Amino acid sequence: MKQQTWNTERIPDQSRRVAVVTGAGGGLGLATVRALARRGARTVLAVRDPDKGRAAVATITAEQPDARLEVRRLDLADLDSVAAFADGLRADHPHLDVLVNNAGVMAPPRTLSAQGHEVQFATNHLGHFALTGLLLDLLAQAPDPRVVTVSSLEHRKGRVDFDDLKGERRYVPMAFYRQSKLANALFGLELHRRLAACGSPVRSVLAHPGYSATGLQTNGTARLPRLIFGCLARPLAQPAEHGALPQLYAATEPGLRGGEFIGPDGRGEMRGAPIRVEPAPGAADTEVARRLWEVSEELTKVRFPFPAPEE
Repeated sequence: MKQQTWNTERIPDQSRRVAVVTGAGGGLGLATVRALARRGARTVLAVRDPDKGRAAVATITAEQPDARLEVRRLDLADLDSVAAFADGLRADHPHLDVLVNNAGVMAPPRTLSAQGHEVQFATNHLGHFALTGLLLDLLAQAPDPRVVTVSSLEHRKGRVDFDDLKGERRYVPMAFYRQSKLANALFGLELHRRLAACGSPVRSVLAHPGYSATGLQTNGTARLPRLIFGCLARPLAQPAEHGALPQLYAATEPGLRGGEFIGPDGRGEMRGAPIRVEPAPGAADTEVARRLWEVSEELTKVRFPFPAPEE
């Protein structure tokens, strides 16, 4: 059923909930924080640049003086930073209600992370995989805990090349972006299966923003993708406030089931109000998902505290 009238006014009271939003300094992340704070959530802005996070807080508190906001540094491309963030959050919060895995980089020139991984795979997937695993115990303490992993329409064109995850043989920026967003979808669905198999109260939900105008298409992006997505196609994009609706719906809508994928209801899922959508067939490939999970555990050294689901 279409949610044609769903907007941030439909978000239930969040005053007893604690949320973490990655990439919260701008774009979809900032729009997500603003909406959650407006409904009373204590929201942690997980940002690579704390100054940018503090600027975001100043913007929100100018509109909402009673907003409960924290800025914490998190560089998802650096697994040591991910571990430090998780340790700090655990020290200060007895539970976590919502983790929104929103941050991402898009189609930069080939770059390696602190641990030597291709930076899009490291930031968009591995960092969020590790963060989720390290915070799962906090999430399990909440009454309605959710992990929202933000993928992209581009996941439909993605393929995981397990033989060249670092792009050492051939690196095409958009192909590696698509690979990372397919990895997001594979992870979110596999996480749901594993949570359900062990009876965990945590729900894993996926979302994508359609085509939204954010800094993602221009910040550090290689020249050709920047020209196409940041300039030529930009007039077709919806504002970040609209693009954030699917992930807000995924994070707050009562009764939403684990394993759902939320995207815009417009033509081609490019824009519109949030609705349940179907992932690409490749995202539902359980064999690829299991292999990706095993590789991700090996690369991050993070082991989730439950067994793999049975065949």
